[in-house]
Amino acid sequence: MPSLVLKSRLWGDMFGTAAMRALFSDEAVVQRYLDVEAALARAQAGFCIIPDEAAEAIAAVADVARVDWDRLSARTQIVGYPILPLVEQLVEWAPDGLGQWCHWGATTQDIMDTADVLQIRGALDLIAADLDGVADALAKLAEAHAEAPMAGRTHLQHALPVSFGYKAATWLSGIDRHRARLRELRPRVEVVSFSGAAGTLASLGEKDGLATQQALARELGLGLPPITWHSIRDNFAEVTGWLALVGASLGKIAYDVMLMMQTETGEALEPYQPGRGASSTMPQKRNPIGSELMLAAAKTLRAQHDLMLDAMVQDHERATGQWHVEWQAIPTAFIVASGSLTAAREVLEGLEVRPERMREVLDATGGLIVAEAVMMGLAPALGRLVAHDLVYDCCRAALDGNTSFLDALAAEPRIAGVMSRDELVRLVDPANYLGAAPAMVRDLLAKRR
Repeated sequence: MPSLVLKSRLWGDMFGTAAMRALFSDEAVVQRYLDVEAALARAQAGFCIIPDEAAEAIAAVADVARVDWDRLSARTQIVGYPILPLVEQLVEWAPDGLGQWCHWGATTQDIMDTADVLQIRGALDLIAADLDGVADALAKLAEAHAEAPMAGRTHLQHALPVSFGYKAATWLSGIDRHRARLRELRPRVEVVSFSGAAGTLASLGEKDGLATQQALARELGLGLPPITWHSIRDNFAEVTGWLALVGASLGKIAYDVMLMMQTETGEALEPYQPGRGASSTMPQKRNPIGSELMLAAAKTLRAQHDLMLDAMVQDHERATGQWHVEWQAIPTAFIVASGSLTAAREVLEGLEVRPERMREVLDATGGLIVAEAVMMGLAPALGRLVAHDLVYDCCRAALDGNTSFLDALAAEPRIAGVMSRDELVRLVDPANYLGAAPAMVRDLLAKRR
């Protein structure tokens, strides 16, 4: 197996999108460091903390294309962080010694955290677009199949009839909540980090320090935090927690699709594409590849969030190692989430729904799936407990194979005495026992508009 699946030429595109991987590339990361340094210089020039010409010179050369990567890599191995080695190069790029004014009053974590926030903002934009796509696909499935009956299952056994649209609508309800959570969390996460070495802005003083923080936030289109967050990391952990929630919801959808795709069931199939899900030895196979990726992603995302929860437990005003965990967990979480959402869109936008097969599966027990409907239909005349016991005995007779459920019901004198065979035929038709499922679907869809 490859040392890093996310960068593999074989599997990379299965577990993450090219756009998300590009967002977390070395070039994109370092460019954001430079963007923050340039924005800092512009912000401070506005208050005459550094000369205008210095800010202009720094901003003019803050381009990742100028980076000496071998030098930056070598120095980063020594220093332990990339900002000081990068600032060393940035100072040299600016003419006439004006580069000396860069990084004024900042600390390494200010630059890295703010750059991380810029990355997260861009990554959330990508995730949001795909999440909207998943929601749209589910809404279409829910609307189109609101009244298409299928077997509802509890403990993997037939329980009561539902509609496939109802099932899709329950999936959609979770996705919509994730979209709402995203809108709520972004203002908490998309905030600037500029607080200096121990978080007190001591090197600039109260007036210039707070003014710089506010101006830097405006330059970058970010919010202001209530106070320094160098070692208070719930904001980033909230992001990975949200990604893990999204991944788990997609994993649940994937699990349902895989079960519906089983040969014995065949109620729905992933979109057909020549060769997709094929077996090297079994030509008949059509494996649920997209759903498998979604399920694997759910587990991987949970692990990344577990790392982030551990990384929250930091010492004093600057972490001794826990911070480094984020550098692996956050990019991995976003890339894996992007792959899961892409797979989800492919599966749901092209899902092959098979209502006829759903009906065949419903009818496989000869009406036993609606034994509750018969019991409730008889209860007003016989009493609920008596009706339950009579229907229970008829179910046992049908399961023994000696008779059909309908015939067993009609042959029971106490049942025949209060209900005609035609009434029993209506009760044992699963399509007549969807309850409020179609109305629930329509209500959910109406509230989304």
